[in-house]
This record gives sequence, C-alpha cells and structure tokens, in this order.
Amino acid sequence: MGMLPIRYLTIHCAATPEGRAVSHEQITRWDRDKFGQTSYHWVIEIDGSTHRTLTDDQKGAHTGGHNTGNIGICYIGGMDAGKKAAKDTRTPAQKRAMRTLVRTYQQRYPGLKVFGHRDWPGVNKACPSFDVTGWIAAGMPE
Repeated sequence: MGMLPIRYLTIHCAATPEGRAVSHEQITRWDRDKFGQTSYHWVIEIDGSTHRTLTDDQKGAHTGGHNTGNIGICYIGGMDAGKKAAKDTRTPAQKRAMRTLVRTYQQRYPGLKVFGHRDWPGVNKACPSFDVTGWIAAGMPE
C-alpha cells in the first residue's frame, strides 16, 4: 500500500456544528461520496468513542499530498453551533480519547511527528480548530 513507515499523525475536525452527534459511518459516507474513499484512520465521536475506519497500512485521503506514512484522526465537531466560525468543540471525553490515540501511536512509532491539518504547508483552513502543538506541549489536557 505504500503507507509504511508511519512518520506522521495528523489531527482533523469534521467541521460539524458543536454538539451535533455525527457518526463515524456518516463521516465515512461523506468522504467516500466526495473523495471516492475513506479519509481517516480513526474518527472520535462526541461521546469519546473511537472508531477505526482504516488500518494503519491503508492510505487515507486526509492531507493533500501528504497521506503516505500519515495516520489521520478526525474528531466530530470543530465549528460553533451556528457553523459560522471554527471552534475547539472537543468534549473532555474526545480529548481523553485523542490523547490515548496520540500516545499509542507515539509509543508504536518512535519519532512520530504530530500535526494539526492546518500545520501542513499550503493548507489554508482552521482544521482542527485548535493548536495541536500547544496541546501536546501542555501534556494533552482535558
């Protein structure tokens, strides 16, 4: 598949309104309709449940031009309730689940670089609506 070695993990938001419980199945359907394939390796629903949607050796479609060796994690949310502005809408349960996934991948793949979608060159969007580097530096708090 050309995915290995895993060198990156990129965090995304679904750009759905705060509080709307969108399922991982719905996200996968949207991506398949838009891109013809599943985008993310993991989706974190608002209750904190994590759902694997691709295996690590499958290439996603989540970071244009940078999908090889890159695990994609998407949390449901990322927009204010009116869907007018980017907002960190992660629930404490989503933050805990995200922290667990990030730590698991950091242990599995030493030297792994973790980014937010917006941190990649040429990306002009707010996704994932929070500062991933700052959150990790702060110990990935809830």
